[in-house]
Amino acid sequence: MVRRRVYLTFVIGLVLIGAGFVILDRYCPASGLGFTASRRAVHRLKNRSTLPASENYDNRVTLQALLQPGNDEARWSEASGAAVEGYVVSVGHARTELANCYSPCRRDIHIKLALRTDAPPKQQFVVEVTPYFERLAVSKGLDWSYETLKRTLVGRWCRVEGWLFFDQQHADAATNTFKEGSDVWRATSWEIHPVTKLEIVK
Repeated sequence: MVRRRVYLTFVIGLVLIGAGFVILDRYCPASGLGFTASRRAVHRLKNRSTLPASENYDNRVTLQALLQPGNDEARWSEASGAAVEGYVVSVGHARTELANCYSPCRRDIHIKLALRTDAPPKQQFVVEVTPYFERLAVSKGLDWSYETLKRTLVGRWCRVEGWLFFDQQHADAATNTFKEGSDVWRATSWEIHPVTKLEIVK
């Protein structure tokens, strides 16, 4: 009898956890699981669902300009859209995060761009495909899944468009805002996040 109760408790727990993941996946708000107003504001920037209008684009932004050295926190604006071109060095899944309600079904896709395919991490620029735009692509007959992007983009020269975002959480690990003792794995904390348009140029 005791063993049966333990088993039933275990099964019910699994069902509740699974239901929780489904609910978070389907109903996660743009503000994610933000516990402060400032964090919710950051999440809403990451999870923007609108496309930049032509007047939003900052035409000064190029991959070369983004990779320029020096503290760049105030160099660009999060109110701007941008379009950059470069080689895709790698494609990877982000970790679960508060912005996506910690749902394993809602993970951003990190795409790293550089001016050459063998560029070291400190010369790479990060762009991110969010769950919203991955699913929007499906509705337009496009496949922006992790597996497809990794198979088709790595090593190719691509054009990426979307909203500029300064990821303060990674500022210490970026070449331009490096903090002593941190591991550098990117050139700048500026990103295109979310990516709203993606195409292979060559």
